[in-house]
Formats: sequence, structure tokens, C-alpha cells
Amino acid sequence: MTAPPPRLPDALRALATQPRVRDFFARAFSEGRLSHAYLFLGVPGSGKTEAALALAQLLVCPNGGDASCDECIRVSHRTHPDVHLLAPESASGYLVRQVRDLIDDVSLAPTRSRAKVYILGQAGLLRGAAANALLKTMEEPPAGVYFVLIARCADAVLPTLVSRCQQVPFRIVGPDAAERAVELRSGIRGTDARVALSVAGTPDAAASFLASAQRRQVRSSVVRALAGLAHDDAWDVLLAAREIVEGVRSPLESYRKEQDRRTRESGEYLSPASLRQLEQANKRELTARERSGMMEALAAADSLLRDVLVRREGVSEPIVNEDVTDVVDRLAQTASSEGVLRALGRVLGAADDLAHNVSPQLVLETMLLSVKEALACPPSSR
Repeated sequence: MTAPPPRLPDALRALATQPRVRDFFARAFSEGRLSHAYLFLGVPGSGKTEAALALAQLLVCPNGGDASCDECIRVSHRTHPDVHLLAPESASGYLVRQVRDLIDDVSLAPTRSRAKVYILGQAGLLRGAAANALLKTMEEPPAGVYFVLIARCADAVLPTLVSRCQQVPFRIVGPDAAERAVELRSGIRGTDARVALSVAGTPDAAASFLASAQRRQVRSSVVRALAGLAHDDAWDVLLAAREIVEGVRSPLESYRKEQDRRTRESGEYLSPASLRQLEQANKRELTARERSGMMEALAAADSLLRDVLVRREGVSEPIVNEDVTDVVDRLAQTASSEGVLRALGRVLGAADDLAHNVSPQLVLETMLLSVKEALACPPSSR
């Protein structure tokens, strides 16, 4: 007889678009054989970070990953003190200091739960001295310490790191499956779901986007900015850029206040050096959240411009941004395909500038002015 399927923890239900990954972790968890280090592999948008957070919920939850207790909620909000999400702080990769801070933290007991989880995005940028500093800790971590490395493919990661991890491949999620997953999480389908996916990238992130009036307002600001480029002067464009940046930063204020409150509470038992580390970590987290919001704004611009190109080229497929068809059609009538392609290149360049820590305000101003210039190109004769 075949063994019955393991009980599916609620935390893993978020992995509906990756059933093999979901069932793999459900069985490993039920049999008590979770590894201390995983390497999640797949293209952007396949849900690797969401899966890492679901795994973290399994590990820190006192109720077996119920997805509803305070521990699980903190993980989903990315505020759990024992679940650390890291990203390279340099354009060239992880800094040695980042990894040394991680190693120092590994030696400390968990703050709230029975486990500590370290999720390292862009693991392909773990190289040189930073990677070497991490190797021994990953090979022999203290009990209750887990690592999740995230990368596009194993070839991009140092073989010494790959050898210390159990590889978990993620398949590409088709648009129909992604839309169904958004509906499952948010109850919203159709144009709104497709727009959310184009902006946020994954079903979980799209559901979170749909639940945030402030994030949806940023997308509306981006649409207005692109729609007005034809008649706006340079000052109008700068004001539009400022509106978008302020919209991205607005929801971060309440998070910053919560950080300050937790820091004050932690100050009662942390050493001055540990308190400084916490303050630096809080600052990095705020920066990461602002960058994530800016990337959503750029994704909204990219999505709209791709729809304009679809219209220009007469492609027989529906556009994503059907709620602003008038804007798409108007831009398609006045721009050339070559100009739209140049505008899309400017958006891609803006994303690269953000990754290199250029000021968000300057990135938006430069991008919008460049897109305005690109779209002003008269249509080619056919």
C-alpha cells in the first residue's frame, strides 16, 4: 500500500503554484527530516522567496505552521526577529561585513522562537571572502539554525556553497495558474489580478499589492505620469516623480515607528554594540522596502509600455492594463514602436540604477524625462 499523503500545514498552502515544492516540504516536515540548508532555484516570479517564508513559518511556529499565530504573522510581514532576509549591499555582491554580522548573529539564541532562519537572496553574488566566511557556518550550524539560499540557477552559485545545500527547483508559473493563485489568496480575479501580477511579480506579492490601497495608488501615479508626458513640461515631470517617490515612502513611516518601538524595548537587554547592529539592520530593512516599492513602480511603467507596444504592433492578444485602455491607446497613437522600445530600455536602466543605490528621486526624474524624449519620436512610415 502507498503511504497516505502527509498533513498539509496551512503555511504551505501558499505554495499552490509549486505543488511539488509544497508536497516535498510537507513530507519532510511530517517526517522530521528538514535539512539545515536549502538552495531554491528558479526564474524570478516563481515564488522562491514566498516559499522560503513559508518554510520559516514551519520552523518558528509553535503550532506546526498554522499561518495564523503571532509568529507566523510576523514572518509573513517580514518582522520576525528570528527570520532574517538578506540581500547584497553592494552592486558587486555581498560584503564581508554582512556575512560576519550574520555569523555573529547565528551564535546567539533565538529571540522568540525555537529556530532561526537566514534567507539569502541573489546567492550568486556570494563570492570571495564573503562566501568563504559563510562556508564553515553552513557546514556545521548550531542546532535550530537554517539557511535558504535563492538563485536563478545552480551554475550561478559557487560550487562549495551548492554542495552544502539541498537543491529545490521551482518551475515556471504560467499566467493562468498565477491568476488562479491570486484569486485564491485575495478573492480578486480578472484585470485587477493581472495588473497586480505584472507589478508585484508573484501571486503572494500580487495579493499583498491588492490589499494595499497605498501601493495601488503608486501604480495609479505612474499611469498618470506616463499619460501626461506628451504635454507636461520638465517641472511637471519632476513633480510627478516626487509624487511617486512620496507614495512609495508613505507606508514605510508606520513601519519605521514600529522599528523604533522595538529598538527601545530591545535596548533594555542588548549591549551597546548589539543595539548598534540592530539599528543598522533596521536601516537596511527600510532601504530594502523602499527599493522594493520603487521596483513595483518601475514594473508598473514597464507593464504599461509593453501594452503600448502590443497595440503599436497589432499583436492579437489582450493587454494587461485594460482598466486604462484609453491611456494605452493614446500613447500607441502618438509614439513609434522604436520609441516605445527605447522607453522600455530607460525603465530597465532605472532598475539597474536602483540596484546601484542611486537616489530613488533622481532615478524617477531621469527615467520619466528619458521616456518623455523617447515617446516623442514620430511614428515611422510603413
